[in-house]
Amino acid sequence: MIRRVLVVCTGNICRSPIGEGLLRLRLPGVEVASAGTSALVGEPADDFAMAVSAESGIDLSAHRAQQLTAALVRGADVVLTMEARQKRAIVERYPFALGRVFQLDKQSGLDVPDPYMKPVEAFRHAYSQIERGVDAWVPKFVALK
Repeated sequence: MIRRVLVVCTGNICRSPIGEGLLRLRLPGVEVASAGTSALVGEPADDFAMAVSAESGIDLSAHRAQQLTAALVRGADVVLTMEARQKRAIVERYPFALGRVFQLDKQSGLDVPDPYMKPVEAFRHAYSQIERGVDAWVPKFVALK
């Protein structure tokens, strides 16, 4: 049964907050959080991430970045990463998570490019790829609910 999902990117201000927002929207009743491998702790979501998410009715204004910790990984039933290297790093650092850490866009095997410090178009592209990944995972989570 999937009760808690953790979404991970680098700074926890662009990609993972978008993924968290999309999963919360599509999986009511499931606890969703996000974190960064090198988080800008306490920072809000990037302005472009907030704007692009708002276009789909997702409010990221309350988001504050947090650092990935063993406790967060341990508390998650599933950890979704934006990049293959993040998946490898998490499993290497937290071996107990093996089998629960997956790349978000595992269908294509493509990393979700980091739009940080790039134009809004880069955020729209990242949003679309994150949405595709979320849409692929949601039916699996619902089946296990």
